[in-house]
Amino acid sequence: MADLVEEKSTPPKGKTFPLKDRVPGRKRKLGRYLVLFLFLAILAVGGYYLWRYFSTYETTDDAQIDGNINPISARISGYIIDVRVEDQQRVKAGDVLVRIDPRDYEVALAQAQADLRNAEAALGNFQIQVPITGQDTSAQLKTAMASRANAEAALRSAEQQLRAAQDRLETAQAQVREAEANYQKAADDVVRYRLLVDKNEIARQIYDTAVQQAAANQATVDARKAAVREAEQNIGVAQAAVEQAKQQIVQADASIESARTGPQQVAGREAQAKAAAAQVEQKKAAVDQAKLNLSYTTIVSPVTGIVGMKTAQVGQNVSPGQQLMAVVPLEDIWVTANFKETQLRQMKPGQRVRFTVDAYSGEYKGRIYEIGGASGSRFSILPPENATGNYVKVVQRIPVRIVLDPGENADHRLRLGMSVTPKVFLY
Repeated sequence: MADLVEEKSTPPKGKTFPLKDRVPGRKRKLGRYLVLFLFLAILAVGGYYLWRYFSTYETTDDAQIDGNINPISARISGYIIDVRVEDQQRVKAGDVLVRIDPRDYEVALAQAQADLRNAEAALGNFQIQVPITGQDTSAQLKTAMASRANAEAALRSAEQQLRAAQDRLETAQAQVREAEANYQKAADDVVRYRLLVDKNEIARQIYDTAVQQAAANQATVDARKAAVREAEQNIGVAQAAVEQAKQQIVQADASIESARTGPQQVAGREAQAKAAAAQVEQKKAAVDQAKLNLSYTTIVSPVTGIVGMKTAQVGQNVSPGQQLMAVVPLEDIWVTANFKETQLRQMKPGQRVRFTVDAYSGEYKGRIYEIGGASGSRFSILPPENATGNYVKVVQRIPVRIVLDPGENADHRLRLGMSVTPKVFLY
């Protein structure tokens, strides 16, 4: 049929149709051009809008759920007596995770408290002694001044007694010499009178009187010598009193000098009190440290989350800083997306983000929090060193932190490390 139509529409060779017979063919060709134009226009408009759509966001598959992993470690050394959690167990902030034997730390706390009470008692004693020392030195000064005045009066009295004793000694010595002279005269008279009595030249009575006078003079000499000895003894007593009074003056002067250092003594007591106060503060700090150490025997969870990497076991001896487990909080999580540096031209903090997680269906919302300060390669253990001349340009990836909108993770299904495909809307 198509062949017949084609044959009928094809004019015989050498024969032409009139112009009115060729118009329908042109119309059909013009219609085809119009359809082609409309198709290209629709394709251009669709491409434009498609280009506009794809240029409004940036996406990457190099992204994951990120967050904090809180390590749980021992702050003291000790023996584990109780472990109350297991791996993958949910815990709340404040829940007890591990208990260390507290007995050693209870004894240390009791010792620190006893040392504190001893230091407080010493401080109270020094604080009492400060005003007492001031009063004692004031009273000591007054007493020492009075003692010196009394000692000076006693010295003057002793010196007067010494001078009087010396005068009496001199008088007694003079009287001794006088008595000895009288006795010597009387003795001589007795000798002469004996010769005369023997010759009967004088009366016996005269001789007897001379003998009696000589004996009386001898007694007077003895009495005067005794008075001399007594005067000498009185002089010794007076000299001793003088020396004693001088010693009392010296002692009083020393007491006065000691009493005059009262302010220094008070200052010394105050310094001792301050040192005792510092000792009290030191002991208080020791008590506080002992209480802290005792509290460290109970290890609690700092956050609400899920336990992982548990290594703590009952009977284990731990040391300070030894990690026992980790707690992964599910509240404070974010997305770390490593975008190519060419994708960051129009990115900035605050832009809207939608992302999907490979593990679940559904879409989550968030916003860009901040763009990283360096590429991932700069944070690697062995960062590239391009100063050697072997530089090869590679498109670097920059970490971008995306925070979730409130309530997006209310069911706490997102886990650290899950793969994410974020879409950052640039406009």
